[in-house]
Amino acid sequence: MTALAGKTALVTGASRGLGRSIALKLASEGALVAVNYAENAKAAQETLDLIAASGGKAFAVQAKLGGAAGAAQLAAGLDAALIEHKGSGQLDILVNNIGGGDYGRITDVDEGQFDQVFSNNVRGAFFLTQALHPRIADGGRVINLSSVGARLTDPGIILYTMAKAALDAFTRVLAGELGPRGITVNGVAPGFTAGETNLHVTEDPVAARAVTDNTALRRFGTPEEIADIVFALASPLGRWVTAQTIDASGGFKL
Repeated sequence: MTALAGKTALVTGASRGLGRSIALKLASEGALVAVNYAENAKAAQETLDLIAASGGKAFAVQAKLGGAAGAAQLAAGLDAALIEHKGSGQLDILVNNIGGGDYGRITDVDEGQFDQVFSNNVRGAFFLTQALHPRIADGGRVINLSSVGARLTDPGIILYTMAKAALDAFTRVLAGELGPRGITVNGVAPGFTAGETNLHVTEDPVAARAVTDNTALRRFGTPEEIADIVFALASPLGRWVTAQTIDASGGFKL
């Protein structure tokens, strides 16, 4: 029997990138996975097809996150689908994966960019977790995708650093609130990970060398390696870890 057999999981932003890899991993371990996507239904279907091809079970649920309205839409769609598939709207694992946004120094950032980055990285996770709060099963898991950027002091990513640091604080505070119900709350903070979102780095020899030279393990991580860490926290092996953000950067800028 696989480690997550009988469990239900929601992965936001799971139509591509890290979210897709996380959804594939959780499904391969037996969870029924809700694949959230904002707009790209074709990419979400590709995730579902990959899960089905490997013997897993999943369904898609569309909602653009970033506020209370999107969270309510996702919660309603999730409820309906879980009741159809499982007979209950109970959720065991919530992975808040959406993030990203433009970089820039303090002199470059305008109000629109500020709102976008905080919407993707903070508001999305906050309001979705708020909406799903009563549906998360006792003994469940909440896992937030942070970034090694939260601990860096690069002026060029000041806004991203602020947003991910806020997400880390959210992780710690939420762990205290949900702890009495046996729910663990943790973060995973990737460094530079190979994949479509970082092609501008991995395919540039100078930029790539700058990353690997500053990484203790001297290479890029892979989406599958990040998914493995998420799985470890979601599985029974992670039952005594909470309020932590796991640095999954291979030792970037130690």
